Amino acid sequence: MARVAIIGTGFIGRAWAISYARAGHEVVLWDGRQDAPADALSYIEALLPDLAAHGLLDDGAATVRGRMHRAATLEAALAGADHVQESTFEDVAVKREIFSRLDRLAPPGAVLASSTSAIMPSLFTEHLAGRGRCLVVHPINPPYLIPAAEVVPAPWTDPAVIDRTAAFLRAAGHAPIVMKRELDGFVMNRLQGALLEEAFRLVADGYASIEDVDIGIREGLALRWSFMGPFETIDLNAPGGVRDYVERYEPVYQRLHPTMQRRADWRAALAEIEAARRRAVPAEKLAERQAWRDRRLMALAAHKRRAAREIGS
Repeated sequence: MARVAIIGTGFIGRAWAISYARAGHEVVLWDGRQDAPADALSYIEALLPDLAAHGLLDDGAATVRGRMHRAATLEAALAGADHVQESTFEDVAVKREIFSRLDRLAPPGAVLASSTSAIMPSLFTEHLAGRGRCLVVHPINPPYLIPAAEVVPAPWTDPAVIDRTAAFLRAAGHAPIVMKRELDGFVMNRLQGALLEEAFRLVADGYASIEDVDIGIREGLALRWSFMGPFETIDLNAPGGVRDYVERYEPVYQRLHPTMQRRADWRAALAEIEAARRRAVPAEKLAERQAWRDRRLMALAAHKRRAAREIGS
């Protein structure tokens, strides 16, 4: 098994630690804030029994926890590392500085991956001697419950590193989205952004309530999307498959397209949306609702595992 260095142990770093340790890897945690790794491990210890109860750990909670430990220094964290997962602040200057240190200190064969959700890898790796081993591996949080992870190369990333990283993720139970080249927003933020724009437009223009928009996804599209993507969805939504769907429905979307090009003013609708959300979940209950979300995700992940075995994927 590999040795994985987790650099930055906030919500994303600690989530990656669970994912990689569950896959059998040795995981070393380091953070610029000295007490952060201990906090992360305490959080992980509290969460592992829930994952075990849902059948989401192939080994016991104690075994998975035993694969994780803290490093006192960055040098110690990187010693012998095969894969480095950086999850520090979303700031280009911070990324450039930490990647300079990672490139200098990590073993030459280690892959250097950033969890950034919004910064293209070319913006913080161009200056590095080892830039060919650098790329983005952006999870959909939390990665121990949501398998998809974006693999985003810089223009100079070695193709062998891309392939190696994708294989590493698959072996750990992930579903890599391997981009052919970098693009602002990557894949997931662009898809989510398109949906959010229309959701804000529908509310801001007075066509639907916040709850009705949420129902449309939660009790509608997301039921199919939880096990099929948009292209498979339309392939199965017309008798003759995807070509038949396009011939039938492209004129509908052509008609809609001009009305969907105007940017929604998110802040103009924010007061209404926030008021509706705070009525549904008061601010002091947000953490409790987030824990509910994660338990629902655990149940869904367990169901999808079982359904894949019994029905097929």
